[in-house]
Amino acid sequence: MKLQGKVRKFGDNVDTDLIIPAKFLNVSDKDELAKNCFAYLKPDFINTINHGDIIVAGENFGYGSSREHAPLAIKSAGISVIVAESFARIFYRNAFNIGLPILESKEAYLSIREGDQVSVDLSTGEIEDKDIGKIFFARPIPDFMREIVDAGGLVEYIKKKGLTDDRCV
Repeated sequence: MKLQGKVRKFGDNVDTDLIIPAKFLNVSDKDELAKNCFAYLKPDFINTINHGDIIVAGENFGYGSSREHAPLAIKSAGISVIVAESFARIFYRNAFNIGLPILESKEAYLSIREGDQVSVDLSTGEIEDKDIGKIFFARPIPDFMREIVDAGGLVEYIKKKGLTDDRCV
């Protein structure tokens, strides 16, 4: 699966409070979460992105409180994939649980600029910056985790596989 979009760049140590501030955690509507994504860090974020845009970030993206709201707000805002130097462990798991693909690549973070047009191949881990004509690599997403992403997240994956009935999920 190949994703393409314009890069929104962030630095190191973007915590979950910066992704979705605590005052919005009582919201469960995806559209409301999206409207408040990066509300304090980049207040115009939701008004400046296009569906399919890509976040490129530094080290330790998504550290802090274990809140599924953070990757859900990002995905609901229209971001198709996040490429970061590294992710906090809980954010990494929560992203896949809600169907948001993420890849780690230090080289991509160091070279790709805000606004560059990038394509990301989830099956090969190839990250191509079309503006600078350079290709970077990340470890590809394993097949079973891509199935979770393709299904829309872990709950939908479980339903699709018939591993439970709808009353349990």
